[in-house]
Amino acid sequence: MTVAMPPLDSQIADLLTLFAKGQPLESFDPPTARALYRALGEGIPLPPVGSVESAVIPGPAGDLDVRIYRPTTQGPLPTIVMFHGGGWVVGDLDTHEDQARNLATICDAVVVAVDYRLAPENPFPAACDDALAAARWVSDNAATLGGDGRVAVAGDSAGGNLSAAVAQVFRDEGRELAGQLLIYPATDMTSGYPSYAENGHGYFLELPTMKWFSDHYVGDADRADPRLSPIKGNLEGLAPAVVVTAEFDPLRDEGIAYAKALESFGVPTTYHHCDGLIHGFFAMGHHSQAAQLAIEETCALFRTVLHGDPELIPGRP
Repeated sequence: MTVAMPPLDSQIADLLTLFAKGQPLESFDPPTARALYRALGEGIPLPPVGSVESAVIPGPAGDLDVRIYRPTTQGPLPTIVMFHGGGWVVGDLDTHEDQARNLATICDAVVVAVDYRLAPENPFPAACDDALAAARWVSDNAATLGGDGRVAVAGDSAGGNLSAAVAQVFRDEGRELAGQLLIYPATDMTSGYPSYAENGHGYFLELPTMKWFSDHYVGDADRADPRLSPIKGNLEGLAPAVVVTAEFDPLRDEGIAYAKALESFGVPTTYHHCDGLIHGFFAMGHHSQAAQLAIEETCALFRTVLHGDPELIPGRP
């Protein structure tokens, strides 16, 4: 018997029609690709937050820019270290501003968004080293940021990869981590998955773009290194995780595989699958009602991990 697949969200389909009129990122040099990627979100209204503060923190190769978001809720509150997506090549604090604001507001948390170094100018392990340095700094300084001592990591795509890597290192270092939010994360650079073939063309994130990203970032490094492929690492004793995947995403199956692997090691894991959506939906709430609902559901699930008090998920009884 053939099982019917959920349809692509119609508003996302309209967005893909617009994307198809442009040239793929890999047809440009990285600086140009970054500018084009940044332009995708220009002019979109941003969710309100209590305050936004820019700061500079020490990194392994120089200062790192961070942006600190606080909700209107009175603290102290959990602190989330957020790493943006963009294939380790594009993306910055501005491209993921709406995502940081949603995390701060819906999760009732202080969010520290990190502007880590990008490839190819700074290939692996630069982004991972920066992510670790930033997470350690936040862990050491959470109280001065308005935090209550609980520190978590979060990220989408490449940022999910960095979050998973940080979670493993924090466990090894004996540092407490309250949770990890992995939104359509890249978790395995050593294998192909069926979703690569199923969703690798026509759904925003294309296989040639994925190769362009990984070639710039990975270079000649060992792709089985857990900092590149977290699924190859020791998953025992990791922080509670929320793992999010999208139906029409080439990274769907490796996200599923990572959630199952976490569960097999006894890690408290919430797996949240989003039907009808594509890679990148966490930035598409202004274009798609289904994406906005999935954003709110995702943040509500992570709020439960951080606060221990289940929130009503929007749109659900």
